[in-house]
Amino acid sequence: MNTLKEKNKTRKIEDLKIEYDKLQKKYGAKELDSIYNGGCENNPDICFVFMNPTGRNIASDKSWKGRKSPWLGTKNIWKLFNKVDLLSNDTYNKILEKKPKEWDYDFCDYVYDEIERNKVFITNLGKCTQIDARPLSDDVLKQYLDLLFEEIDIIKPKVIVTFGNQVSSIILNEKISVSENRKISHNLKIKNDIYKVFPVYYPVGNGIFNIDKSIEDIKWIIKNIERS
Repeated sequence: MNTLKEKNKTRKIEDLKIEYDKLQKKYGAKELDSIYNGGCENNPDICFVFMNPTGRNIASDKSWKGRKSPWLGTKNIWKLFNKVDLLSNDTYNKILEKKPKEWDYDFCDYVYDEIERNKVFITNLGKCTQIDARPLSDDVLKQYLDLLFEEIDIIKPKVIVTFGNQVSSIILNEKISVSENRKISHNLKIKNDIYKVFPVYYPVGNGIFNIDKSIEDIKWIIKNIERS
């Protein structure tokens, strides 16, 4: 019986993709695919939750046959992971040297293999890929909330980092201002487990000017994990 339960558990993240694809047809760009998640799926140190993917992710193209994980073919976000020592200088420099179309399947796996080794899981609240960085309404993002909680229940991270006021507020079901919640954890109950959630400034796009604050807070969170 335990073996069967373990099998069901290992299949469950794959099963969620079917639901994400249904929501992509409803809320995303019809010509693009959903972007799911990536990294360590077994008790990662940190689960990072971003907002939603855009067509800049090369894996959103329907012809793409490799992994469909966040931020593939982009540059800015990997600076954050490098600065908080979750991505090596060598890998980051390789990212900087590549144009988006130069990210092949092997390189995408190479980047996420390192993310996995560093006990990190990267996901978005909304998996509905948009052509550009247009904002999504709370109502749309809330359609993904139960599925995100299923993801979290499967991987069971030590802590969760939520990026930005909107994502943090929806996940915690209360109005959150990141500026007033730096280095402050909130409890999130999913089934029988309690998770510590840390709201952090959104570090890319319009939030790029806050990336140094994001780096500072994530470094503090990592030290906090190591002490606990």
